[in-house]
Amino acid sequence: MITHFSKLTLKTVSIQGVHQVYADRLGFPISSRSDKQITFQVTPDFRLTFEEVYEPISPAHIAFQVPYSLFHESAKKIKESGLLLVRWEDGHDIDQEKGRMNLYFRDGDGNLLEIIAHEYVSEEVVLPSTPLHILYLREVGCPVESVPVFTQWLKSNISMKTYEDGEIFNFVIGGTAHIVATWKNRPWIPIAMKALPPKMHVTFGTPDQAFLQKVRRRFEKSNVLFHSDAHELTFVREGYSFSVIHTPDYAPDIPSKLQLPLSIST
Repeated sequence: MITHFSKLTLKTVSIQGVHQVYADRLGFPISSRSDKQITFQVTPDFRLTFEEVYEPISPAHIAFQVPYSLFHESAKKIKESGLLLVRWEDGHDIDQEKGRMNLYFRDGDGNLLEIIAHEYVSEEVVLPSTPLHILYLREVGCPVESVPVFTQWLKSNISMKTYEDGEIFNFVIGGTAHIVATWKNRPWIPIAMKALPPKMHVTFGTPDQAFLQKVRRRFEKSNVLFHSDAHELTFVREGYSFSVIHTPDYAPDIPSKLQLPLSIST
């Protein structure tokens, strides 16, 4: 089974700008840097990489899970960072429903970032990382032509799950990893930002080597084009580049210990 996002690679037009936002303002630790690439070790199990390109880029949407009890402290740090906060139409920035809080903000490339907290997520399982108290990367947005087709493919081929199946929006879930499948003509809230497909590489982690082999056999049977070695399988779907990588150091029971609904019920 897929348990988490292991790595996300996004494009940027300025490595220096990325450094100023993520290292200087948000306090993300740098694990490596070159003239054309910078990688942040956001948590022990998740890396965020930016590759510099000389071309137009489409902004991505990603969301970081933070502890419910520390949400306002995380939000304060974002507000103090000087980054652009994204406000709702009536002017409020922190959105709150029963048991859930979130805040949207943007980086120098226009990526729509979010911190989100849920009261049901256990805070005793993994240690928060960075000054924002990040537990894990929760969401990566994937605008697509057909949400049902994309969703069903992920469910059938790499065993992801859904709470329910929607026509224009859906969460496709593996452990803590939520792919936000959205119809490309549905704008991102809260500022009606056009949902343009970003060029990115999404890496899922699995501690189960047998699961990786199972996916490989499914792809072979269905004639899905892919590349693989003993520890990683890479493929393209709806123009997005994906990998499933073996992560033996990640405890497979973390999602269930976090009390995530789909992990508990299955």
